[in-house]
Amino acid sequence: MTTSASAPAWHATPAVVASGVSGVARAARTVRQLCTPSVLAGGLTELAWVSAHALLWPLGTRPETPAVDDRIRPEWQPPAVRAFFAGDPLAARVPVVLVHGMVDNRSVFTVMSRALRRRGFTSVSTWNYSPLVQDVRVAARQLEEHLARVCEDSGHDRVHVVGHSLGGIVARWLMQCGGSDRFASLTTLGSPHGGTLWAHAVPTPLIRQLRSGSDLMAELARPAPGIDVPVTAVWSDLDQLVLPVAHGRCDHPDLDARNVAVHGVGHMSLPIHRGVVDEVAATLAGHRSGATGRDVAVA
Repeated sequence: MTTSASAPAWHATPAVVASGVSGVARAARTVRQLCTPSVLAGGLTELAWVSAHALLWPLGTRPETPAVDDRIRPEWQPPAVRAFFAGDPLAARVPVVLVHGMVDNRSVFTVMSRALRRRGFTSVSTWNYSPLVQDVRVAARQLEEHLARVCEDSGHDRVHVVGHSLGGIVARWLMQCGGSDRFASLTTLGSPHGGTLWAHAVPTPLIRQLRSGSDLMAELARPAPGIDVPVTAVWSDLDQLVLPVAHGRCDHPDLDARNVAVHGVGHMSLPIHRGVVDEVAATLAGHRSGATGRDVAVA
């Protein structure tokens, strides 16, 4: 005589059901957030700019020689430009140096450099560092030498520095750990101030430095008393390379940091976005202050 035992039936508990429903709700909410018109437009803009940038990249491999455009004088500017610098006419002549990100070159600033010149800035230049650099500190020392040359050639003591992605970290390390004497201000666009999870995907020496717990991030987190350089960190909720996206903020307690949040702008699109360009121009002209310690939103 044989006996058979039926398998016990599985019954979902109320807690399991509630957890599943909650997970579905979160997923649906995430999908809705990613399908908003602004996010979809930002994604399409990112795709288009990455394609265009790939074509411009070879043209950006040649270094640019910084030069003051002596043809740009206040009395020759349209009324809007003269009004833009009415509070400080000399602000237009402080040199601006744009620093690109990883495996990139000055071509990423094609739009921004022209836009800043149109707004009246007379000395806007870009700086290329080698794509073979494997240490942020090495690139920072090279930037230090470049800023010294810009100051010598222009006759100015300080320079505005705008860094995209890794370029912002290179400039910040120089400002904090190498010396801030050459900085009039520092503006970063999509720079991983708190590190990024993507740095765990590629184990090269340079990318490992962008991990949250790296020695380089520990250096940037150390006390930095006496630095009077205003810092502006522009970060986006659609940044694909800075994860979590809030790590694009600069939250060091000793820095005069102002965080600017933009919505629906991809990582590579930050230097070409109209709102970001306007914010950078206003910051360099001295129109932005008093927002330290909190986020400011840009449309």
